[in-house]
Amino acid sequence: MASYDYDLFVIGAGSGGVRASRVAAAHGAKVAIAEEYRVGGTCVIRGCVPKKLLVYGAHFAEDLQDARRFGWDVPDCRFDWPTLRDNVLAEVDRLNGLYENTLNNNNVEIVRERATVAGPHEVKLASGRTVTAGKILIATGAWPTVPDCPGADLGITSNEVFHLESLPKRIVIAGAGYIANEFAGIFHQFGSHVTLINRSDQILRGYDEQIRDRLLQISMTKGIEFRFNAAFEKVEKVADGSLLVHVTGCDPIPADVLLYAIGRTPHTKGLGLETAGIELNERGAIKVDEDGRSSCDSIFAVGDVTDRVQLTPVAIREGQAFADTQFGNKPSRVDYGCIPSAVFSHPPLAGVGLTESEARNRFGNVKVYTSDFRPMKNVLANRNERALYKMIVHSENDRVLGLHMIGPDAPEILQAAAIAVKAGLTKQAFDDTVALHPSMSEELVLMK
Repeated sequence: MASYDYDLFVIGAGSGGVRASRVAAAHGAKVAIAEEYRVGGTCVIRGCVPKKLLVYGAHFAEDLQDARRFGWDVPDCRFDWPTLRDNVLAEVDRLNGLYENTLNNNNVEIVRERATVAGPHEVKLASGRTVTAGKILIATGAWPTVPDCPGADLGITSNEVFHLESLPKRIVIAGAGYIANEFAGIFHQFGSHVTLINRSDQILRGYDEQIRDRLLQISMTKGIEFRFNAAFEKVEKVADGSLLVHVTGCDPIPADVLLYAIGRTPHTKGLGLETAGIELNERGAIKVDEDGRSSCDSIFAVGDVTDRVQLTPVAIREGQAFADTQFGNKPSRVDYGCIPSAVFSHPPLAGVGLTESEARNRFGNVKVYTSDFRPMKNVLANRNERALYKMIVHSENDRVLGLHMIGPDAPEILQAAAIAVKAGLTKQAFDDTVALHPSMSEELVLMK
């Protein structure tokens, strides 16, 4: 039997890589994990966590206004970007330390340098050292995509946005997916003028059309501007240091900051995958089977670097399943059906299961139930903003196929409701449940 330096060598210490390495070590494997930046990956360091903290900060803008209608004598308040920025970055530092402690406490060796694949069982480190492993796991995630046009380097991505020195008066956001719409809401609430540009004519492709249209209407009412069917031509810097963003179909758009949120590319470039004959798809993602195994038997991949679902909880599940299967004698596979997701826009939206169009394409006739209402808090706050809940039901067996919503706390409500959809419960099961009154979530059991 061949002898290796490690039973498992993990490249990339994000959510999936950390989970896989600590679980494999707990099963008795000798494990090392290489990370060239910081432990925690995109979600913790430059993604979900710091972004959600900015979302919390942004909500205070309307909350402070609404408080006056509820009897609070709130003076005019000034937002200070450096205070929030620095507090968020301090929290990221804390979480980075916790992730490192988790690995250390599980006897996982942290290799603080870049690692690349040098063969089916070999990893080359930036220092020049080569180590061997019985199995190699690629968990390098994905990287923000930047457009190919003159002056593209003048823009920033979600990697850099958390470190802005000052709050921009005008920000142009390229893209229309969840990252673009989340930052559009954040910066609008902070007082920036936001223009969102997109090369197609729709936002949030993949989400239920009625829900995403409601977000578009609300965003435009708030004052966020949209430029659709707009492709990049060039970006130029003018004399005062600001930018002019040239796109097709409209006049150049002035901006203090240009933020790219046009997608994320699997982080496989320069990893040496060709040395082990690892196959990639057209997007550069690693092709894997149901067990996360690549075209090389000894090399596996989890998370956003693969051709599966790009969500942090999915990467964690994949890391757990990999470690249990390969080192714990507990074969396990991830179920990719009925995965809930959310957009922390302003207001947020969330969904699970099939959209209305997906359900009609698959089953033909379906039943659609909705509740279009103004949340109680918005009524007293004198806000006309309405929430929309939507349930898609199989016309023959009454099973709930999908649940989609937009409104305050939608992601928090949907997480619990997703259990019912995943379990295959019927519309009648919702109807039989007594409403929890007064709450927004009671609309789930009152839909007609």
